Amino acid sequence: MKSKSKKVLGWGAAVVAIAAVGAGIASWQPSIAPLKETDHQTFSAEQIARGEKLAAIGDCAVCHTRPGGERNTGGLAMTIPFGTIYSTNITPDRETGIGSWSYPAFERAMRHGVDRDGHYLYPAFPYTSFTRTSDEDLQALYAWLMSQPPVRYQPPETRLNFPFNIRQGIAAWNWLVLQPGAMQPDPAHDQAWNRGAYLTEGLGHCSACHSPRNILFAEQGGKAHLSGGVAEGWNAPALTAHSNAPISWNYADLLGFMRSGYSANHGVAAGPMGPVVNEGLSQLPEEDLQAMAVYLASFNQPQPGDDETTVKQQLLHREAQAKTLASEGARLYSGACMACHAQSEGAPLAGVRPALALNTNLNDASPDNAIRVVLNGIAAPATPALGTMPAFAGHLSDRQIAVLLNYLRTEQAGKAAWPDLQQRVTALRNAR
Repeated sequence: MKSKSKKVLGWGAAVVAIAAVGAGIASWQPSIAPLKETDHQTFSAEQIARGEKLAAIGDCAVCHTRPGGERNTGGLAMTIPFGTIYSTNITPDRETGIGSWSYPAFERAMRHGVDRDGHYLYPAFPYTSFTRTSDEDLQALYAWLMSQPPVRYQPPETRLNFPFNIRQGIAAWNWLVLQPGAMQPDPAHDQAWNRGAYLTEGLGHCSACHSPRNILFAEQGGKAHLSGGVAEGWNAPALTAHSNAPISWNYADLLGFMRSGYSANHGVAAGPMGPVVNEGLSQLPEEDLQAMAVYLASFNQPQPGDDETTVKQQLLHREAQAKTLASEGARLYSGACMACHAQSEGAPLAGVRPALALNTNLNDASPDNAIRVVLNGIAAPATPALGTMPAFAGHLSDRQIAVLLNYLRTEQAGKAAWPDLQQRVTALRNAR
């Protein structure tokens, strides 16, 4: 697998290098004149309020705020196989932010991935999704951003390995991947579905994390769309029928999860999804969440013989039986997990206590998410009512975590044990 990955990356580097050379001359973009300090822009209160909601669904603050930094001032490090990208300052500071950007400059960045100075933006900024936003919504988002307090902060410089540090190469990538322009309604579907599609595929950019990438690191479409991806080292699960979850995502589960970060049939939001719910989805109007749930549920149509009640009863019965087993895994579960996860809803403990037999992470083909949750816990839940989970990195050895997780996977989730699990626990612990 390692040699194959190196070959893929090697071919990818070669493609980008050739494209960069060919695109260097043709890819030049002019700068757009900066706003003058004397220019006065006026926005309506309605525009600004609308823009605030759009910024929430676009997760602007999630990516453009570094840990401990002021909101939207940038500096968040995003590590990719080719180096580190730092998010930019999007406050209206004239020197370090976007305070000198006119609306045409902002629109070009959102639709075409080119900044005010004519520099190509790396698609870690998901303009391939943002381009689908309507003119009216882009204008409202611009109004809100330019109405916020300016904060002077210069983020670190993005540093990528050759040839990915040649920004002109993005011109060729855009030519292959980018389809600029606002999203149009699909007449085959109703208003709620179309509204959900617009929010999910546009500013919501759900596919940026929840879709796999091809050799050029572009999102795969077709049947692979929303079938699962990777975000910040976490597996972003499939939002379609490709999901490994024992119970399919339905409208009610999707709506509840986006609103609160929790679904009794799937578990709680952890890792990068926590801030997405906290800073973004939970702030949206109910009708927008309902529309998104309608759209996403359309990818999870019930299959013949799929009886949610029966599946749930079988898995919960297996979980109850597993608690009586006298194995090392059962003893670890008893000491580390049972006090919370064996409590039923309504018990005196605060927060939610998901049924582990139904947990999406335990049913996934990869153990990474489950390992990360056990190692790191959940100190900052997506919403306060969920409660926290302690980290076990300092209490359990790699071997114990592997034994515990394979016990939960085999005896409660009913899946085959993950192979080489202890080695994977060690690798993720060392990468913390």
